[in-house]
Amino acid sequence: MPTPFNQSVSDAALLTKSLPLGLLRAFVQADAADDGLTPQLLADLKILARTPGLLVACNYGGTLCGAEGISTETLPLGSAAVALRALAALPNTHTAVISGRSLRDLAAVSRLPAEVHLVGSHGAEFDMGYAHGLSLATESVLQQASQALAETVGAYRGITIERKPVAVAVHTNSAAPDVVALASEQAETIARTHGLTFIVDGSVLDLSSVKPSKASALEHLRSMLGVSAALYAGDASSDELAMATLRGPDMALRVGEGPSVASHRLRDPESFARVLAILFELRRAWLFGEDAVGLERHSLIGNGSSTALITPDANICWMSHPLPDSGSLFAHLLGGDAAGHFSVEPVKSSEVLGQRYVDSTMIVETRWADVTVTDYLEPAPVGITSLVRVLSGTGTARVVFAPRPDYANAPFSMEVRGTELHVVGTADPIILMAPGASFSINSDGRHATATADVDLRNGPVVLNLRCGDTEPRRVAQQDETSRRSAAAHHSRRWVRELQLPGVKPSLVRRSALVLRALVHEPTGAVLAAPTTSLPEGIGGTRNWDYRYCWLRDGAMTVHALMDLGSTAEAEGFLAWLARILARAPGPEWLHPLYSVTGAPLSTEAIIESLPGYAGSRPVRIGNAADHQVQLDVFGPIAHLIDALGARQGVLTDAHWDLMVQMASAVLARWHEPDHGIWEARRPPRHHVYTKVMCWVALDRALRTAARHGREPRPAWEPTAAVIREEVLREGWDETASSYTVAYDSPDLDAAVLHIGLSGLLDVNDERFLDTVTAVERELRVGPTVFRYRYDDGLPGLEGGFHICTTWLIEAYVAVGRIDEAWDLFDQLVNLFGPTGLLPEEYDPGTETHLGNHPQAYSHLGFIRCARLLDEFQKG
Repeated sequence: MPTPFNQSVSDAALLTKSLPLGLLRAFVQADAADDGLTPQLLADLKILARTPGLLVACNYGGTLCGAEGISTETLPLGSAAVALRALAALPNTHTAVISGRSLRDLAAVSRLPAEVHLVGSHGAEFDMGYAHGLSLATESVLQQASQALAETVGAYRGITIERKPVAVAVHTNSAAPDVVALASEQAETIARTHGLTFIVDGSVLDLSSVKPSKASALEHLRSMLGVSAALYAGDASSDELAMATLRGPDMALRVGEGPSVASHRLRDPESFARVLAILFELRRAWLFGEDAVGLERHSLIGNGSSTALITPDANICWMSHPLPDSGSLFAHLLGGDAAGHFSVEPVKSSEVLGQRYVDSTMIVETRWADVTVTDYLEPAPVGITSLVRVLSGTGTARVVFAPRPDYANAPFSMEVRGTELHVVGTADPIILMAPGASFSINSDGRHATATADVDLRNGPVVLNLRCGDTEPRRVAQQDETSRRSAAAHHSRRWVRELQLPGVKPSLVRRSALVLRALVHEPTGAVLAAPTTSLPEGIGGTRNWDYRYCWLRDGAMTVHALMDLGSTAEAEGFLAWLARILARAPGPEWLHPLYSVTGAPLSTEAIIESLPGYAGSRPVRIGNAADHQVQLDVFGPIAHLIDALGARQGVLTDAHWDLMVQMASAVLARWHEPDHGIWEARRPPRHHVYTKVMCWVALDRALRTAARHGREPRPAWEPTAAVIREEVLREGWDETASSYTVAYDSPDLDAAVLHIGLSGLLDVNDERFLDTVTAVERELRVGPTVFRYRYDDGLPGLEGGFHICTTWLIEAYVAVGRIDEAWDLFDQLVNLFGPTGLLPEEYDPGTETHLGNHPQAYSHLGFIRCARLLDEFQKG
C-alpha cells in the first residue's frame, strides 16, 4: 500500500507528464530583459527552490492575469496556470491564490484545478458557504451601500458594480482616469458612511464588511500545510499586508508599480509567469536529483578513521566529522550544492580525462587536460580529520569550498586569515590551509562559500582541510610529498602481505582496500558502509543509515580480510566486541548494531532539509534496527573465532571466552522468533536463516573446543542437534519445493542458501539442490539476485543485492555447477564502477546501481567468490 509520500511522488509524475511543460521551458529560455528577472532574483529563487516545504501564493487580477473584471478576459495567463499546477504537483509543494474576488467568482473565472488552493474576499473566504454566516444587519448595510453606489457612480462610463458575498465592488478598469478618480472619492465616502472598509485592489474598489485579511489567510495556509518557506506575489496594497508577514527564507514579489516592501519587482503578470516556470524547473531538478551521478562512479578515500566520497569530477560530495556517524560537513550527495561540497575544476572548461586510484592505495587522482587533483585522507590523531588535495598541472583551477556542517543545518561564517580559511561558529575548529590560493568569500547570511582561481604554472598547490585540530601546522609542498609517500607505503606494505587469488586479483585488491577503509582502527568496529540514505529504489523511501557496525556484517568483513591473510582487523573487531560485552547485561542481549564507539544508537530521525540522492526521501540518521531482535548475529561471530583460531594455530583465552558467550546466547534464545537478517519491520518470525546461524554458533564452538583442547559445555551438542532437526523439518515448504524464509511460510529468501553453505545440510542433498533451483528461478534476474519477493511491511521497491548474488555463486560452486558460477561471477564483475567499487544493490530493469556505497557486503562477497573460483580456473 503506498505511503502518502510515495503517492505524492506518483501523483507528481502523472501530473507533470500530462502538462505542457515545453511551454514552461520556453519561458525559462525566453528573453527576460527589463522584466525584473535580475541575477539576484534568480539566485534567490534557487535558494527558495531548495526549501523542504514550499508554498507559492499570489493575488489574482494584476498578478496572475493581465486585468481585473468580471468577464472571461480575466482568465489567468496560460503559462502561469500551467506553472501553478505543475508546482502543486511536486512533492512537498503547495500553491494558492488569495484574491479580492468572491470565492465562487474566483473559481469560475480562474478555472484553476483543485490542486491550487483558492481563497476569496481578500483572504476571508475559504469555503463557498462563508457568506451565509453574515448577520442580517451586515447584509442590510451591504444592500444600502450597493444602492448608494448605483445612485452615484453607477451611471459613469466604464464603471460597473458587482455584489460580492461580503462586499460591494466597483470595477474601474474600463473608465477614464478622471472618472476613476471621481468614482474612487465617492466610493470611499460611501464606505465611511456605512462603516465599511474601503480597499483599493488594482482597478477594483471594494467596500467590504471585513477588513483585508490576506496576511491572516497566508498565515493560515502556512500553518495548515506545514511549509517551511513561502513566496507571495501581488500588485495591490492589500497584498502588501501579506508580504509584510514574510520572514526568513521567504520571498516577496511586487508585480507592477507602487510602493512595496518586496525585495524584488516584476514588470507584469507575464514576468511573474516566467518566475513560476523557472521556480518549477529549479525545484523539480532539486527534488528529483536530475543531475545525480551514478553511485558506482563515486570513489572512496579513507585513512582508518575517516572516509569521504569523490565524484568523477573531483567534487568532495560526502564527508562527516569527527566520527563516521557524525553530522556531515559535505553532503552534496544527498542535497546538491546547498548541502555542502568542496570542488575543483579547470577554469578553462574541458572534459574529465579519467579518475583512478594510485596503485594499491586509497589515493585518488582526477585528471583534465591541464589540471590534476590528487586526493587522500592522511593518518591523523583521534578526533582529527585531515583531507589533503594537491592541485597540479599547467592550467588554472577553480576551487569552491562550501562546507555545510551538520547536514547543512548549522549556520556559520568564514574568515580569511593569512593563507588560511577559518570556518567560524562551529563546535570543532575547521581550517583550510591554502598557501598559493587567494579566496573570496560570499555569504547568504547563514552559510559562507569561498572561491579561488589558482594558477598552477608555478607549481603544485596543496590544500589541507583539518577538522578538530587545535594546533594545525602548514604543510609545505616538500613535506606533503613525503607524507603522501608514507601513506602510500603503509598501504602498499599491507597489500603486499595479502594472499590474493589468481581470479581478478586487481579487483580483489581494491575490494580488500575498501573493506580496510571501512574498519575504524581506533576502536576496531567495522562500518557496513560510509554513507546514509542512498536509496534502494530511486524516489523511494527505503533509505537507511549504514554508518554503524552490525555485528553480523562486521564479523563477515574481517573474516574476508582474514581469508586474504590479514588478521589484525579480526583481532581488533573481537576486542571491540569484548568491550561491549563487558557492559552488556548478557551476551543474549546484544544489539544487532552499535556506533563505532560501542554506544547504542540514538533514535532514528529524518533530516527534512535534504532532498536525498536523486530526490529519494527521506534522508535518515540513526537506524531503528538497533531495537530489533536479530538472533543470527552469534553465528558469524562464532564462525570468525573458529576460523581465526584455525589460521593462527592458537586460541587465546579472550577469544574462547567470546565463543562461550556466543554459545550461551544461543542456548538462551534460539527458540525465540526474531526480525531476521533483513530487518523486516513487521512482527518477529521463526526465520530459517536465524536458526541456521544459531546452529552455526554451536557447531563452531564444538569444533573450536575439539581443535584447541577446550572443554565444551554439556548442552552445546544436544542443542545443536535439536536446532538442526527442527530447521530441516519446519523450514521446508512442499509447495515451494524449497527451504523458505520462515517456518509456515512459502516465501523464498536468498539467505536460506546458507542451509547448505554453512554445512548444516549436505550440499548434495536433494532438498538443497531444489532450494538452489528455486532461488535461481524466483529471485535471480540477469546479473543479480533479489533478497525476496514477499511483502516486508515497507513501501516501495528495491534492487537485487550483490551479497545475494555472491551466495548463489557459492551455491553453484557447492553443487558442482561451475560454468554457471563463472557466468554469474563475470556478470557481477561487469557491474563494478570505473574505479572498482560496488554499492549495495543493482536494478536490472533500469540498469541502475542502488543503496549505500561502497557496501561491505558487496565487496566481501566478491572476495569470497574470487577465492572459491580460484580452484576452478577457466582453461
